[in-house]
Amino acid sequence: MDWKEDMSSNIWVFPAGIHRDGAAGEHSIKWIAKYGSVGVSGYDAGTTDGMNEKGLVANLLYLAEADYGETKDAPMLMSISVWPQYVLDNFATVTDAVDALRKEPFKIVAPTLPNGSKASLHLSISDRSGDSAIFEYINGKLVIHHGKQYTVMTNSPTYDEQLALNKYWTEIGGLTFLPGTNRAADRYARASFLINAIPKKRDNNYIKGVPNQSFSYQAVAGVLSVQRAVSVPLGITTPDQPNISSTIWRTVADQKNLMYYFDSATRPNTFWVDLKKLNLAIGAEVKKLTIEHGEIFTGEVSADFKNSKPFKFLSPE
Repeated sequence: MDWKEDMSSNIWVFPAGIHRDGAAGEHSIKWIAKYGSVGVSGYDAGTTDGMNEKGLVANLLYLAEADYGETKDAPMLMSISVWPQYVLDNFATVTDAVDALRKEPFKIVAPTLPNGSKASLHLSISDRSGDSAIFEYINGKLVIHHGKQYTVMTNSPTYDEQLALNKYWTEIGGLTFLPGTNRAADRYARASFLINAIPKKRDNNYIKGVPNQSFSYQAVAGVLSVQRAVSVPLGITTPDQPNISSTIWRTVADQKNLMYYFDSATRPNTFWVDLKKLNLAIGAEVKKLTIEHGEIFTGEVSADFKNSKPFKFLSPE
Protein backbone atom coordinates (compact mmCIF):
# COMPACT_ATOMS: atom_id res chain seq x y z
CA MET A 1 0.00 0.00 0.00
CA ASP A 2 1.39 3.38 -1.08
CA TRP A 3 -0.07 6.54 0.41
CA LYS A 4 0.98 10.08 1.23
CA GLU A 5 0.41 9.65 4.97
CA ASP A 6 -0.17 6.99 7.58
CA MET A 7 -3.68 5.55 7.09
CA SER A 8 -4.25 4.55 10.74
CA SER A 9 -4.67 0.98 9.55
CA ASN A 10 -5.69 -1.86 11.83
CA ILE A 11 -6.22 -5.54 11.12
CA TRP A 12 -9.71 -6.97 11.47
CA VAL A 13 -11.30 -10.41 11.66
CA PHE A 14 -14.85 -10.61 10.33
CA PRO A 15 -16.71 -13.93 10.77
CA ALA A 16 -19.29 -15.30 8.36
CA GLY A 17 -22.93 -14.38 8.89
CA ILE A 18 -22.52 -10.61 9.26
CA HIS A 19 -25.42 -8.63 7.81
CA ARG A 20 -24.04 -5.85 5.63
CA ASP A 21 -25.09 -3.10 3.28
CA GLY A 22 -23.31 -0.96 0.71
CA ALA A 23 -22.98 2.10 2.98
CA ALA A 24 -24.47 4.25 0.24
CA GLY A 25 -27.84 5.33 1.60
CA GLU A 26 -31.33 3.97 1.07
CA HIS A 27 -30.46 2.28 -2.24
CA SER A 28 -27.56 0.32 -0.79
CA ILE A 29 -27.21 -3.30 -1.80
CA LYS A 30 -27.60 -5.73 1.14
CA TRP A 31 -26.11 -9.17 1.81
CA ILE A 32 -25.08 -11.64 4.50
CA ALA A 33 -21.41 -12.67 4.53
CA LYS A 34 -20.93 -16.26 3.36
CA TYR A 35 -17.28 -16.36 4.35
CA GLY A 36 -15.17 -15.08 7.20
CA SER A 37 -12.09 -13.00 6.44
CA VAL A 38 -9.11 -11.09 7.78
CA GLY A 39 -8.28 -7.68 6.35
CA VAL A 40 -6.49 -4.38 6.73
CA SER A 41 -8.52 -1.21 7.17
CA GLY A 42 -7.80 2.25 5.84
CA TYR A 43 -8.63 5.00 8.36
CA ASP A 44 -10.89 2.35 9.98
CA ALA A 45 -13.40 3.45 7.35
CA GLY A 46 -13.04 0.68 4.76
CA THR A 47 -11.32 -2.57 3.85
CA THR A 48 -8.27 -2.06 1.65
CA ASP A 49 -6.76 -5.56 1.56
CA GLY A 50 -7.60 -9.02 2.86
CA MET A 51 -8.11 -12.76 2.47
CA ASN A 52 -11.14 -14.91 3.22
CA GLU A 53 -11.37 -18.44 4.59
CA LYS A 54 -11.45 -19.89 1.05
CA GLY A 55 -8.16 -18.24 0.11
CA LEU A 56 -9.67 -15.49 -2.04
CA VAL A 57 -7.63 -12.29 -1.78
CA ALA A 58 -8.70 -8.70 -2.54
CA ASN A 59 -6.35 -5.71 -2.87
CA LEU A 60 -7.33 -2.07 -3.43
CA LEU A 61 -4.86 0.43 -4.94
CA TYR A 62 -4.90 4.01 -6.20
CA LEU A 63 -6.00 4.75 -9.78
CA ALA A 64 -6.14 8.43 -10.70
CA GLU A 65 -8.09 7.65 -13.88
CA ALA A 66 -11.00 5.93 -12.09
CA ASP A 67 -14.44 7.16 -13.16
CA TYR A 68 -17.38 5.26 -11.69
CA GLY A 69 -20.05 6.89 -13.84
CA GLU A 70 -23.49 8.24 -13.02
CA THR A 71 -25.54 6.62 -10.28
CA LYS A 72 -28.88 8.41 -10.57
CA ASP A 73 -30.60 5.53 -12.41
CA ALA A 74 -28.87 2.70 -10.55
CA PRO A 75 -31.21 0.46 -8.52
CA MET A 76 -28.43 -0.56 -6.11
CA LEU A 77 -25.41 1.36 -4.82
CA MET A 78 -22.21 0.56 -2.95
CA SER A 79 -19.61 2.82 -1.37
CA ILE A 80 -16.14 2.00 -2.65
CA SER A 81 -15.07 1.61 0.98
CA VAL A 82 -17.03 -1.67 1.04
CA TRP A 83 -16.05 -3.01 -2.40
CA PRO A 84 -13.20 -5.35 -1.32
CA GLN A 85 -15.18 -6.58 1.68
CA TYR A 86 -18.13 -7.43 -0.56
CA VAL A 87 -15.84 -9.67 -2.60
CA LEU A 88 -14.32 -11.32 0.48
CA ASP A 89 -17.76 -11.89 1.99
CA ASN A 90 -19.35 -13.47 -1.06
CA PHE A 91 -16.93 -15.37 -3.28
CA ALA A 92 -14.66 -18.41 -3.05
CA THR A 93 -13.03 -18.12 -6.48
CA VAL A 94 -12.10 -15.43 -8.96
CA THR A 95 -14.41 -16.93 -11.57
CA ASP A 96 -17.35 -16.70 -9.17
CA ALA A 97 -16.55 -13.05 -8.48
CA VAL A 98 -16.04 -12.13 -12.14
CA ASP A 99 -19.28 -13.82 -13.19
CA ALA A 100 -21.22 -11.94 -10.52
CA LEU A 101 -19.59 -8.52 -10.81
CA ARG A 102 -19.70 -8.51 -14.60
CA LYS A 103 -23.50 -8.27 -14.27
CA GLU A 104 -22.98 -5.03 -12.27
CA PRO A 105 -25.44 -5.71 -9.44
CA PHE A 106 -24.59 -2.25 -8.06
CA LYS A 107 -22.97 1.04 -9.03
CA ILE A 108 -19.99 2.36 -7.11
CA VAL A 109 -20.13 5.68 -5.28
CA ALA A 110 -16.88 7.21 -4.08
CA PRO A 111 -17.06 9.36 -0.95
CA THR A 112 -14.18 11.71 -0.18
CA LEU A 113 -11.57 10.02 2.00
CA PRO A 114 -11.02 11.21 5.60
CA ASN A 115 -7.91 13.15 4.53
CA GLY A 116 -9.82 14.99 1.79
CA SER A 117 -8.47 12.92 -1.12
CA LYS A 118 -10.59 11.41 -3.88
CA ALA A 119 -11.35 7.70 -3.58
CA SER A 120 -9.91 6.88 -7.02
CA LEU A 121 -9.17 3.17 -6.85
CA HIS A 122 -9.01 -0.14 -8.68
CA LEU A 123 -9.36 -3.67 -7.34
CA SER A 124 -7.36 -6.86 -7.86
CA ILE A 125 -8.45 -10.31 -6.69
CA SER A 126 -6.81 -13.74 -6.77
CA ASP A 127 -7.57 -17.25 -5.53
CA ARG A 128 -5.87 -20.49 -4.51
CA SER A 129 -5.71 -21.78 -8.09
CA GLY A 130 -3.58 -18.83 -9.21
CA ASP A 131 -6.45 -17.20 -11.08
CA SER A 132 -6.69 -13.42 -10.85
CA ALA A 133 -8.68 -10.44 -12.09
CA ILE A 134 -8.39 -6.66 -12.17
CA PHE A 135 -11.48 -4.43 -11.92
CA GLU A 136 -11.40 -0.80 -13.06
CA TYR A 137 -14.07 1.78 -13.78
CA ILE A 138 -12.94 3.80 -16.81
CA ASN A 139 -15.17 6.52 -18.30
CA GLY A 140 -18.05 5.14 -16.25
CA LYS A 141 -17.68 1.59 -17.57
CA LEU A 142 -16.51 -1.50 -15.69
CA VAL A 143 -13.42 -3.04 -17.31
CA ILE A 144 -12.30 -6.51 -16.19
CA HIS A 145 -8.98 -8.21 -16.96
CA HIS A 146 -9.35 -11.89 -16.02
CA GLY A 147 -6.68 -14.59 -16.23
CA LYS A 148 -3.73 -16.24 -14.53
CA GLN A 149 -1.35 -14.10 -16.59
CA TYR A 150 -2.27 -10.97 -14.59
CA THR A 151 0.17 -11.33 -11.70
CA VAL A 152 1.14 -7.70 -11.05
CA MET A 153 -0.89 -4.54 -10.42
CA THR A 154 0.38 -1.17 -9.26
CA ASN A 155 -1.18 2.29 -9.03
CA SER A 156 -1.91 4.40 -12.13
CA PRO A 157 -2.01 4.25 -15.16
CA THR A 158 -4.96 2.11 -16.26
CA TYR A 159 -4.24 -1.58 -16.52
CA ASP A 160 -4.31 -1.73 -20.31
CA GLU A 161 -1.59 0.93 -20.35
CA GLN A 162 0.39 -0.96 -17.72
CA LEU A 163 0.27 -4.06 -19.92
CA ALA A 164 1.42 -2.13 -22.99
CA LEU A 165 4.32 -0.54 -21.12
CA ASN A 166 5.32 -3.88 -19.65
CA LYS A 167 5.33 -5.47 -23.11
CA TYR A 168 7.86 -2.86 -24.22
CA TRP A 169 10.18 -3.58 -21.29
CA THR A 170 9.75 -7.34 -21.67
CA GLU A 171 10.98 -7.12 -25.25
CA ILE A 172 14.08 -5.23 -24.08
CA GLY A 173 14.71 -7.83 -21.38
CA GLY A 174 15.02 -7.38 -17.64
CA LEU A 175 18.65 -8.48 -17.59
CA THR A 176 19.49 -5.75 -20.11
CA PHE A 177 17.69 -2.77 -18.62
CA LEU A 178 14.76 -2.00 -16.32
CA PRO A 179 13.23 1.45 -15.63
CA GLY A 180 14.31 2.72 -12.24
CA THR A 181 12.05 5.59 -11.16
CA ASN A 182 9.42 5.37 -8.43
CA ARG A 183 6.58 5.91 -10.93
CA ALA A 184 4.05 3.10 -10.72
CA ALA A 185 4.52 2.11 -14.38
CA ASP A 186 8.27 1.64 -13.85
CA ARG A 187 7.73 -0.30 -10.65
CA TYR A 188 5.23 -2.50 -12.50
CA ALA A 189 7.91 -3.39 -15.05
CA ARG A 190 10.44 -4.22 -12.34
CA ALA A 191 7.95 -6.25 -10.30
CA SER A 192 6.79 -8.15 -13.38
CA PHE A 193 10.37 -9.14 -14.22
CA LEU A 194 11.33 -10.02 -10.65
CA ILE A 195 8.22 -12.05 -9.79
CA ASN A 196 8.91 -14.25 -12.81
CA ALA A 197 12.62 -14.51 -11.99
CA ILE A 198 12.43 -15.74 -8.39
CA PRO A 199 12.63 -19.55 -7.88
CA LYS A 200 9.43 -21.56 -8.28
CA LYS A 201 10.81 -24.56 -6.38
CA ARG A 202 13.10 -25.17 -3.41
CA ASP A 203 16.29 -23.16 -3.80
CA ASN A 204 19.11 -25.23 -2.32
CA ASN A 205 21.28 -22.12 -2.04
CA TYR A 206 18.99 -20.62 0.60
CA ILE A 207 16.51 -23.24 1.83
CA LYS A 208 18.51 -24.17 4.95
CA GLY A 209 17.89 -20.65 6.28
CA VAL A 210 14.12 -20.93 5.75
CA PRO A 211 11.90 -22.03 8.69
CA ASN A 212 11.39 -25.81 8.52
CA GLN A 213 13.15 -25.71 5.14
CA SER A 214 9.63 -25.23 3.76
CA PHE A 215 9.06 -24.08 0.19
CA SER A 216 5.90 -22.28 1.34
CA TYR A 217 7.99 -20.02 3.57
CA GLN A 218 10.59 -19.61 0.82
CA ALA A 219 7.84 -18.53 -1.59
CA VAL A 220 6.53 -15.96 0.89
CA ALA A 221 10.06 -14.65 1.44
CA GLY A 222 10.59 -14.42 -2.31
CA VAL A 223 7.40 -12.46 -2.93
CA LEU A 224 8.12 -10.16 0.00
CA SER A 225 11.62 -9.51 -1.35
CA VAL A 226 10.09 -8.43 -4.68
CA GLN A 227 7.66 -6.11 -2.90
CA ARG A 228 10.47 -4.56 -0.90
CA ALA A 229 12.59 -4.15 -4.04
CA VAL A 230 9.90 -2.08 -5.77
CA SER A 231 8.63 -0.17 -2.71
CA VAL A 232 8.94 3.61 -2.43
CA PRO A 233 11.07 4.60 0.59
CA LEU A 234 9.30 6.11 3.58
CA GLY A 235 8.94 9.88 3.37
CA ILE A 236 9.11 10.18 -0.43
CA THR A 237 5.87 11.68 -1.71
CA THR A 238 5.01 13.66 -4.83
CA PRO A 239 2.55 16.51 -4.09
CA ASP A 240 -0.84 16.13 -5.81
CA GLN A 241 0.10 12.64 -7.04
CA PRO A 242 -1.04 10.04 -4.49
CA ASN A 243 0.01 7.33 -6.95
CA ILE A 244 3.63 8.37 -6.30
CA SER A 245 3.81 8.06 -2.52
CA SER A 246 5.66 6.15 0.16
CA THR A 247 4.98 2.47 0.65
CA ILE A 248 3.48 2.31 4.13
CA TRP A 249 2.85 -1.43 4.39
CA ARG A 250 2.96 -4.67 2.43
CA THR A 251 0.93 -7.89 2.68
CA VAL A 252 1.58 -11.39 1.39
CA ALA A 253 -1.17 -14.02 1.29
CA ASP A 254 -0.22 -17.70 1.33
CA GLN A 255 -3.55 -18.77 -0.10
CA LYS A 256 -2.95 -22.52 0.02
CA ASN A 257 -1.98 -22.51 3.70
CA LEU A 258 -4.29 -19.61 4.67
CA MET A 259 -1.51 -17.49 6.16
CA TYR A 260 -1.75 -13.70 5.87
CA TYR A 261 1.49 -11.74 6.35
CA PHE A 262 1.79 -8.05 7.24
CA ASP A 263 5.02 -6.09 6.75
CA SER A 264 5.01 -2.47 7.91
CA ALA A 265 7.36 0.21 6.64
CA THR A 266 7.22 1.99 10.01
CA ARG A 267 8.23 -0.80 12.39
CA PRO A 268 10.91 -3.51 12.42
CA ASN A 269 8.79 -6.66 12.51
CA THR A 270 6.86 -8.78 10.04
CA PHE A 271 3.99 -10.77 11.56
CA TRP A 272 1.29 -13.05 10.25
CA VAL A 273 -2.16 -14.45 10.90
CA ASP A 274 -3.01 -18.14 10.52
CA LEU A 275 -6.65 -18.07 9.43
CA LYS A 276 -7.00 -21.71 10.48
CA LYS A 277 -6.60 -20.55 14.09
CA LEU A 278 -9.38 -17.96 13.84
CA ASN A 279 -13.04 -18.53 14.64
CA LEU A 280 -14.72 -17.40 11.43
CA ALA A 281 -17.98 -19.27 12.00
CA ILE A 282 -21.40 -17.64 11.99
CA GLY A 283 -21.98 -15.98 15.35
CA ALA A 284 -18.30 -15.55 16.21
CA GLU A 285 -17.01 -12.22 17.49
CA VAL A 286 -15.56 -9.48 15.32
CA LYS A 287 -11.94 -9.00 16.38
CA LYS A 288 -9.32 -6.30 15.94
CA LEU A 289 -5.53 -6.15 16.09
CA THR A 290 -4.67 -2.54 16.85
CA ILE A 291 -1.53 -1.37 15.05
CA GLU A 292 -2.35 2.28 14.33
CA HIS A 293 -0.20 3.61 17.20
CA GLY A 294 3.00 1.79 16.28
CA GLU A 295 2.28 -1.36 18.29
CA ILE A 296 4.85 -4.09 17.64
CA PHE A 297 3.89 -7.72 17.02
CA THR A 298 6.08 -10.66 16.08
CA GLY A 299 5.33 -14.07 14.63
CA GLU A 300 1.85 -15.58 14.45
CA VAL A 301 -0.66 -13.19 16.07
CA SER A 302 -4.10 -14.84 15.94
CA ALA A 303 -4.18 -14.96 19.76
CA ASP A 304 -3.50 -11.22 20.01
CA PHE A 305 -6.76 -10.05 18.43
CA LYS A 306 -9.33 -8.53 20.78
CA ASN A 307 -13.11 -8.49 20.54
CA SER A 308 -14.25 -5.22 19.02
CA LYS A 309 -17.19 -3.36 17.64
CA PRO A 310 -16.76 -3.28 13.83
CA PHE A 311 -15.79 -0.02 12.19
CA LYS A 312 -18.31 1.93 10.14
CA PHE A 313 -17.69 1.89 6.40
CA LEU A 314 -17.27 5.33 4.85
CA SER A 315 -20.46 6.64 3.23
CA PRO A 316 -21.07 9.54 0.85
CA GLU A 317 -22.30 12.69 2.55
